[in-house]
Amino acid sequence: MTTPEIQPVLDLIEAFRRSKTMFAAVKLGIFDHLHQNPSSTDQVARRLGAPADPCQRFLDALVSLKLLNKEGDLYSNEAASDHLLRRDSQHTMTGYILYSNDVLYRMWEHLEDAITEGSNRWEQTFGQPSATLFDHFFSTDDKLKTFIQGMHGFGVISSPAVVRAFDLSGFQHLADLGGATGHLAVAACEQYPGLRATVFDLPRVTPLARENAQQSAARDRIACVSGDFFSDPLPPADLYALGRILHDWSEEKIDRLLARIFEALPANGALLIAERLLDDDLGGPSAAHMQSLNMLICTEGRERSLQQYRQVLERSGFRQAEGVRTGQPVDAILARKIG
Repeated sequence: MTTPEIQPVLDLIEAFRRSKTMFAAVKLGIFDHLHQNPSSTDQVARRLGAPADPCQRFLDALVSLKLLNKEGDLYSNEAASDHLLRRDSQHTMTGYILYSNDVLYRMWEHLEDAITEGSNRWEQTFGQPSATLFDHFFSTDDKLKTFIQGMHGFGVISSPAVVRAFDLSGFQHLADLGGATGHLAVAACEQYPGLRATVFDLPRVTPLARENAQQSAARDRIACVSGDFFSDPLPPADLYALGRILHDWSEEKIDRLLARIFEALPANGALLIAERLLDDDLGGPSAAHMQSLNMLICTEGRERSLQQYRQVLERSGFRQAEGVRTGQPVDAILARKIG
């Protein structure tokens, strides 16, 4: 009898321990402290106000995860940690990690209920109706900044690949709806010198977008405008973008939003979508399936295959939807308004 491959099962039994260890290190500011400041266990313990023994176990675990380096009794950041896990890094992922630690980690405890009841776990986890899901992230300036920085971290990694997935040089004006910090608009304008862009998001997000856009060499071609893409007039453009937006919402809300975009587009305009793509046979990839479960737990939405996106887009009149795997956390779809 052939012995089954058991390593995937063993690996998954402890997978959450590894992610939680990284989450805790970010939450406790370990990588911020060790940036250009190698420290001993005693020094870290004093900073945390914690006993030395658990600190050493924690730090050594981070070394084993290749997040810290240890030379003698001094710990320092590995390059990837310094790049992604410090709050003041331009490429920081700490916003999404803190969101994962403080929100998603708690909500995923109720995956079984999300499956059997077919609805998100917001009220079960936090005692608030699911309608307040985004209200939660906008309830304080700190929560808003953490959430938007989380989206920014993925955007900085993915947006340059998304805007290169198709030749966008024929478009004149990009409007990024729900554009958060404007990372996609920045990437597009830096890639295409003839392109102008408008970042369109809620009023409390606009200052963050404006601050980020000002750091780009293309800042003179990027405007930041406040509004709600479900209810306010959309800024004029021949190319609209939706980055990690469609996977949040119900079919009815998606149809309403896409119909508004289709109506606003001129003939031969297009819509650029940045989302994780499932395989058409739904056999993978695993990261897209995990994100789809995440949307079940947290929102009204889901991830889709390219074929499923084509069906959604065609309901609103879009044609010729093409998809490209970017190799980054989100993929790219371009759909056109023909005629």
